[in-house]
Amino acid sequence: MAVDNDRLMEFLGRFVGDLGATMAAGNVVVGERLGLYRALAAAPRTPADLAEATGTDARYVDEWLRGQAAGGYVEYSAATGEYSLTEEQAFALTDPTGPVFVPGAFQLALGALKAEPRITAAVRSGDGVGWHEHDGEVFEGCERFFRPGYLANLTAAWLPALDGVEAKLRAGATVADIGCGHGASTLLMAEAFPASRFVGSDYHDQSIAQAHKRAADAGVSDRVSFETATAQTFGGGPFDLVTTFDAIHDMGDPLGAARHVREALATDGTWMIVEPRAGDTVAENLNPVGRVYYGFSTFLCVPNALSQDGGYALGAQAGEAAIRRIATEAGFTRFRRVAETPFNQVYEARP
Repeated sequence: MAVDNDRLMEFLGRFVGDLGATMAAGNVVVGERLGLYRALAAAPRTPADLAEATGTDARYVDEWLRGQAAGGYVEYSAATGEYSLTEEQAFALTDPTGPVFVPGAFQLALGALKAEPRITAAVRSGDGVGWHEHDGEVFEGCERFFRPGYLANLTAAWLPALDGVEAKLRAGATVADIGCGHGASTLLMAEAFPASRFVGSDYHDQSIAQAHKRAADAGVSDRVSFETATAQTFGGGPFDLVTTFDAIHDMGDPLGAARHVREALATDGTWMIVEPRAGDTVAENLNPVGRVYYGFSTFLCVPNALSQDGGYALGAQAGEAAIRRIATEAGFTRFRRVAETPFNQVYEARP
């Protein structure tokens, strides 16, 4: 076996980076939960200072800081022995309401990895693993990963990009949010458009229970409701707007869901489909974002789809052509991409 030493070293360099990143996931979540990043954002600190400010152990904090500095997540001054955050690091690590929140993504990843024994068995057998079967960190981490992007784009860019929808929402529309999880997207829309009424649905009853609580806490239960239902069985209508956020590719029967959406829409209604950013071919997705989504898809999206009836398993990198095909086969006559971000693509489907 002839091994090219240069190519081997290049591959081992990737391995070292990946191994460090794997352990970084846990360390980032620890830092966020203990308030270490927030304390560093307030002022540069030595390990002892940071431990005192956060009520943590100095020896652990010292080791944590060294690893964070080695990974480029914090800055280190050899002259003072202090660690600090740049504005950019603080932006990404400390604000769960900002457009980027790194700890949420790592929380989702750690939660997903807890299913490794079941995923290993499923890859061998071809069986599915339902979303509801995952660790609770998956549900919370998923929301914390996606919500910042929704907060930054949903009412500011995505809804205004739809033909005539924003005016309907301001005047008072009826909206169904399918696969709503904890209700983050539903509540963001409800807060922005107080004249409209919203109903969110998800097949995961524990997520719906959390969504009910959040609606009550936000004081919008009079015009926001939630139900436990699949995308093929949600009730109500006719709706002026139906939304699905990062959900269609997870379904075993996305065509059945699309047909039900079509039936539930008003004659001049709109279906807004938000999906992970992806090209239509494997080659187009061989990039850092594609790598992230393919990794999550192997543990979450494909197993969930295979756990359901329908025969589909689109995966998180389905691409525009696959989503267009589903909408067209369901009876939608107009389909277009209306917006995109580094992580999402947004489509408009009309009857």
